[in-house]
Amino acid sequence: MENILQDIEKVLFTHEEIVEASKRIAKQIEEDYKDKEPVLICTLKGALPFMAELMKHIDIHVVTDFIDVSSYHGGTESTGTILIKKDVGMDIAGRDVIIVEDIVDTGRTLKALIENLLERKVASVTCASLLDKPEARIVDIEPDYIGLICPKAFVVGFGLDYEERYRNTPYVGVLKEEIYS
Repeated sequence: MENILQDIEKVLFTHEEIVEASKRIAKQIEEDYKDKEPVLICTLKGALPFMAELMKHIDIHVVTDFIDVSSYHGGTESTGTILIKKDVGMDIAGRDVIIVEDIVDTGRTLKALIENLLERKVASVTCASLLDKPEARIVDIEPDYIGLICPKAFVVGFGLDYEERYRNTPYVGVLKEEIYS
């Protein structure tokens, strides 16, 4: 098996930096939801490692669920059209929802997902994102809880993928252009 690191141009965020960002967001969530029991909705598959890390550091009761939405459709940029492949399995009406995202770049997927959840009459909806890529933003939207600011580059690792590969790396790095071009 080939070494994944040889496909990475440079490591942007180490595992230690990701853990520290997760702890910081967890503390903010604890403060903001201290008298509530929010529903953490993990966007599959990319946000799964972040959700697992984040949950370990939240010291209030939370409920979890999953949604699988796609806007990349095999490419390297969001198309803006979301497809719900797997919906949440619980009734979220009246609940405080925190969308757990791996990355917010154009903002299109997050905006569409928030609109979808608001139609379900949730009490509130916020977003915790491991990475925020404001340079790529097309839609005027921002995550409520931001782990790390990401430059405008094609990144993989810690859940982020290219053609379902690289999700298992413990860091986030820039993928070499020759891999995806």
